[in-house]
Amino acid sequence: MDATGFVTLTPAGRPVQIEWARIDAPAGAPARAPLVFLHEGLGSLSLWRDFPARLCAALGRAGWVYSRPGYGRSTPRPPDKRWSPDFMHRQARELLPALLDALGVAGPCVLFGHSDGGSIALLHAAAYPERVAALVVAAPHLFVEDLTVESIRQARVAYTTTDLRARLARHHADPDSAFFGWNDIWLDPAFRDWNLETEVARITGPVLAVQGEDDEYGTMAQIERIAALRPQQPTELLKLAACGHSPHRDQPQALIEATRAFLQRHDDRRPED
Repeated sequence: MDATGFVTLTPAGRPVQIEWARIDAPAGAPARAPLVFLHEGLGSLSLWRDFPARLCAALGRAGWVYSRPGYGRSTPRPPDKRWSPDFMHRQARELLPALLDALGVAGPCVLFGHSDGGSIALLHAAAYPERVAALVVAAPHLFVEDLTVESIRQARVAYTTTDLRARLARHHADPDSAFFGWNDIWLDPAFRDWNLETEVARITGPVLAVQGEDDEYGTMAQIERIAALRPQQPTELLKLAACGHSPHRDQPQALIEATRAFLQRHDDRRPED
């Protein structure tokens, strides 16, 4: 990371500090839309490890990485606060645009979202099409599947009976904030009707949707639904073998190459094309 810091925002009137990191474009690279990385439900800035830097270097682009409130070194979730079923909508429509403005990210960007971060990326593109040049979403959720709920239920058992909490503590100032914020809402019966299909159908920009064949948190139905909802819009699907819920960890090079080719076809189109 070439620069790191914190910025204070006031979503819903409550000040929160957001940790961020910037990756500079390689020297001499042409000006292109920067990448913005949106992490998963248990993720954070540090849990991306070196993938954002690798992808930015391969694409010759700048990038921004951040931790949502409740994650990483950003302001933890208050112990008595539970996320509501619209928490991803609020992140996409309120916090993300405020963060991009505070960081001075002007003009369209390429959103790279993983899992819940992929869902937030889709919601942001639906609400602010002028701010998004293209989307890459890995293991996104459009609707709640039984497989997802069961795996999240198993994760709760692991958190209380294994070293999972200690491992998450390496990446979150308050691991309970990160874990239970995510786990409680996904296991809430009120969340079973959560659905993004209406919003996804409104997205007009190019989308690369990625799913691992061995993903324990979602099936191919998620990305196939993106394509079905956008029959007249550019949608590419990447289905990866030997890959679970985290394509950027299980198949990083395949994901980098697919992203490079996708953006060359869409985001980087020349007028003569």
